[in-house]
Amino acid sequence: MLISSCFTAALKLPLFCKGALLISLQIPTLKPSARQNHEYWMRKAIAEAAKAQAKDEVPIGCVIVRDNKIIARGHNLRETSQDPVGHAELIAIRKTARKLGSWRLLDTVLYVTLEPCTMCMGAIILARIPTVVFGCYDPKGGAAGSLYDLSSDSRLNHRIELLPRVLESECSKLLSDFFMALRTRKKKAHCS
Repeated sequence: MLISSCFTAALKLPLFCKGALLISLQIPTLKPSARQNHEYWMRKAIAEAAKAQAKDEVPIGCVIVRDNKIIARGHNLRETSQDPVGHAELIAIRKTARKLGSWRLLDTVLYVTLEPCTMCMGAIILARIPTVVFGCYDPKGGAAGSLYDLSSDSRLNHRIELLPRVLESECSKLLSDFFMALRTRKKKAHCS
């Protein structure tokens, strides 16, 4: 995992156990001014996640920022569009490329509420996005440190700076509340 110059310290804590293998991640501590800025943009991504939730989609939101301006926004639309690649990150990446007139999204920062999956990390790498800030890890499908780490794979032609756990509790709560409500609805429908 690449470490930003805005980190002041890093703690090494275990994330989870997978068989006999203990997986641990570097947990960066951001300078207060950097953390506040990242939290501001992550709140914009959380607002996108709320839009997904209002459509009964898994609440994942994304914004792409350049020069302190949002270039594009996206939220999950897999169910609405019946599109398996309707992920928040891919929607925002496509919009950004169209808006900038280039597939190379240099000098941008992607903010997303959940750790990107392998498909989204592949698109991030191909788009040359230098920095990804995300809210919570996805131990079942994440490709930015939990299940896989494509961000710093030396076999690939691009490396990504990762800033995890920005507004982690808010991002995690969105997802857990959504899935709890979904299970409750399914249970009520099954009992009827």
